[in-house]
Amino acid sequence: MPEPRLATHVWVGAYLRRLSLLDIPAYVTAHGDDTAGAVIVKLATLDGQAVAFTREWDLMTGARRWTTLAEGPEYEVDARVSKQRAFDPDLWVIELEDRRGRHLLEEMDG
Repeated sequence: MPEPRLATHVWVGAYLRRLSLLDIPAYVTAHGDDTAGAVIVKLATLDGQAVAFTREWDLMTGARRWTTLAEGPEYEVDARVSKQRAFDPDLWVIELEDRRGRHLLEEMDG
């Protein structure tokens, strides 16, 4: 039996709240499907660099984990995220700004 999952909009709301509690600015820049949309989290470190994370299935364990989709100059990361969004209109994109590189994804395994 498949593992029950939170609706995407519920997960996004909880994630944004957790970030706000630590004063990490975050914005939804693309609102995807409320129920089952995938999520990309882009972290800008405010020095021209960024990293984008996406959730993938680990086929060895059956668990979902966050992996790096793109990393490097922010304009290159933005281009990769835009390409993914063009391919999947149900995709959510959340952008964070944190000089320290905090994203809290390891705490958000729902």
